Amino acid sequence: MSPRTARRFLGGFRLAVAVLEVVAIVGNFQYVLGFRFFATANFFSYFTIQSAFVAVVVLVIGGIFALSAPRDPAWLGIVRTMATVYVLVSGVVFGLIVSQASTRDYRIEVPWSDTLLHFVVPALALVAWTTDSIIAVNPRVPWSTVGWVLVFPSGWLVYTLIRGQDVGWFPYFFLDETQVGGWGGVILYCLLCLAIFVAITAGLVAVNRRLWARRRRTEPGSRAPRRGTRRRPALPVGEPARRR
Repeated sequence: MSPRTARRFLGGFRLAVAVLEVVAIVGNFQYVLGFRFFATANFFSYFTIQSAFVAVVVLVIGGIFALSAPRDPAWLGIVRTMATVYVLVSGVVFGLIVSQASTRDYRIEVPWSDTLLHFVVPALALVAWTTDSIIAVNPRVPWSTVGWVLVFPSGWLVYTLIRGQDVGWFPYFFLDETQVGGWGGVILYCLLCLAIFVAITAGLVAVNRRLWARRRRTEPGSRAPRRGTRRRPALPVGEPARRR
C-alpha cells in the first residue's frame, strides 16, 4: 500500500473515531440527565468531557489533512499526540477509580457511553496514532511535546480548584481536600497525575521517533551503512586530473 493510500485510510479512520467520540459524549450527557442532582456546568467541567471535545476537534482536523494533503504540518503532530495522551489518561484514571471503588464496597456504574469514552475511544485513538507513526510520512514528534502536554491539564486544574471552592463540588475526589486529608493530599494526587501525563507522553514520543527512524532506514536509497564499514570518500565530479 502506498503512503498516499495509507493516509487516506488513516484520514477516514480519524474521522470515524471523531464521530464515535461525539456519540459517546451525547450518550453520556443523556445518561447523566437522569441523575437527581445533575448540573450541566458540572458535566462539562470533567476533564474526560473536555479532553473528549479536544480529541474530536483534533481528529477532524487530522482527518481533513490526511485526506487532502500528502503530510501533516509539524504542529499537528504535537497536537495529535497531546490529544491522544489526554484521552489515554482519562481512561487510566477512570479505570483506577472504578477499581478502587470495588475494593471499598462502593459500586460505580459504567454505562456504554462511559465504556466508549474511557476505553474504546482511547484504544482507537492510540491505534490511529501508532499507525501514523508506522507510516512515518509526517515529521517526527519533537521531545518538546512532553512540556506542551502539561499546559491544558494545568489550566484545567487551576479552573477546577477555583470553581470547586466556589460551588462546593469537584469532579474527582482527590481534588477535594476534605476527602484526602488536606491540601497535602491534593498536591500529592495532582503531582501523581502530572507524572502520568509526562510518562505517557514521553513514551509516545519515544515510540514515534523510533518507528519513524526505522521506516526511514528501510526506504529505498536511504539505508544506513552497516556497523564496522567505512564510507568511501566521494570522488570529485568534473574536476580535471592534475599532472605533476
